[in-house]
Amino acid sequence: MWDGGKVTKIFCIGRNKTGTTSLQKAFGDLGYTVGNQLGAELLMNDYMFRKNFDKIINFCKTANVFQDVPFSLPETYKYLDKAYPDSKFILSIRDNSEQWYNSMIRFHAKFFGKGKTPTKDDLMNSTYLYKGYLWNYIQAVYGTPENDPFNKEILIKNYEKHNQEIINYFKNRPNDLLVINLSQPNSYKKFCEFLNIKSPYSKFPWENKT
Repeated sequence: MWDGGKVTKIFCIGRNKTGTTSLQKAFGDLGYTVGNQLGAELLMNDYMFRKNFDKIINFCKTANVFQDVPFSLPETYKYLDKAYPDSKFILSIRDNSEQWYNSMIRFHAKFFGKGKTPTKDDLMNSTYLYKGYLWNYIQAVYGTPENDPFNKEILIKNYEKHNQEIINYFKNRPNDLLVINLSQPNSYKKFCEFLNIKSPYSKFPWENKT
């Protein structure tokens, strides 16, 4: 198991619905301190409206591991990399872009669209964190049309661009980035080898599946 080694921080920078919640659970099971997710999501205003990463960087003093928003948003990983040298980054992915998109739609339909793909009004009226947060998030990250906030072409292009930019950024630093598909049989082994840890477990816990 983890012994508190030399790694300063670990950032999970894969997009939502790529197994980020399962990664969070896996780290917690191994004794890592994982950042408070709701507290982190409240930092979105600094990202969305000011492109100010200072509060996000400061927030990372509170734990060892961070995942999901705002750590998985475009450009954030570059600022985290500079602020916390020697850190590790994990890019979680799905089997393909179509699978990721379908999972995104199912999740948002279930929780925010009463079983259907949410509209702008659904997102604007959701009280998750605060009223309008979800609409602001979709606009800041994906920039989709008001009449089609989950536009398939735009979301998939954004997802693929995000992954490729991260891979390009770390292309000469293979020890700092793990690209992982949690559904693959050997994924947990790769996870442990990347972090140089021993674990009593043999696979990832499957959390929040859609």
